[in-house]
Amino acid sequence: MKNRIVWGAFLCFIAAASWGAMFPVANSAFHAIDPFYFTLIRYVSVTVLLVILLWWKEGKQAFRMEKRGLSLWFFGTMAFVVYNLFIFWGQDLMGEPGIMVASISEAMMPMISIVIVWVISRHKPHGFTLACVFTAFIGVMLVITKGDLRSFLTATDDIVPSLLIFLAVIGWVIYTMGGNHFSGWSALRYSTLSCLLGTATACVVVFFVTLTGYISIPTVAVLQTVTPHMLFMIIFPGIIALLGWNVGVRILSPLNGLLFINFVPVTTLVISFIQGYQLTMFDYIGTVFIIASLLGNNIFLRIQQKRKDEAKQYKNPSAQPTATA
Repeated sequence: MKNRIVWGAFLCFIAAASWGAMFPVANSAFHAIDPFYFTLIRYVSVTVLLVILLWWKEGKQAFRMEKRGLSLWFFGTMAFVVYNLFIFWGQDLMGEPGIMVASISEAMMPMISIVIVWVISRHKPHGFTLACVFTAFIGVMLVITKGDLRSFLTATDDIVPSLLIFLAVIGWVIYTMGGNHFSGWSALRYSTLSCLLGTATACVVVFFVTLTGYISIPTVAVLQTVTPHMLFMIIFPGIIALLGWNVGVRILSPLNGLLFINFVPVTTLVISFIQGYQLTMFDYIGTVFIIASLLGNNIFLRIQQKRKDEAKQYKNPSAQPTATA
């Protein structure tokens, strides 16, 4: 049991660290290639690898949609069109500051999911949780505005990419929540089929954007330049992070797994510092705000769960308390 928990923790850590590293790596690649084709080529490769892996592990019967094709397409589009295209498009438009903005926004996913559940279920979260959401929001605004809110609000060049990144993060949250509708499927099957349909939609989107002249098909020389970046993005944030996170969360539980989201902005900060990017005091303070809010809310949820388990055990002495890692 202990070895299984260590394995789950390792998978979640690798996934979070990979997601934190992908923004500096992508920023370096964007000097040669646009974010649309960079993302498309990356996920076409990921899709092919996932399809081969699913066929080998579960056989051709795993590719049956079971009358869930529309739902799979919707959630796949949220992840592999809205999230993957928008977050890197927004990051590229912002330039170097977009690295931290994209990373911090991704770390906001647990808090955004709380708000979405609140809107859908009309069940208001606890006041402490709302305070954590507000604290995380302040952290994000510090990183985006660099402490100058007035200039940010008058600079449309920053507002538009920030909005793209925000919509992207919402897209991934919706995709993650969509996994609950496929609880009877393996993580590999849901990941593969949603990625397949979502990437097919991304192909159509990139095709039409290319027709407008906004982007152009990358040359062989460009592809050779970004090959090292692409290999990293395919292997780590693509295959390993996508599958590792889903498996790790199933081992540790979502409550424990969410703690590892803290490593996303931390990894981005470390790599950005090593690469010599000019990080501001507001980048560091904003990151601390995000991590503090995530840790605080996670600890609070653990306390609440423990109280519920104790109350349940008091009413029914034969009931077993919920296991935590």
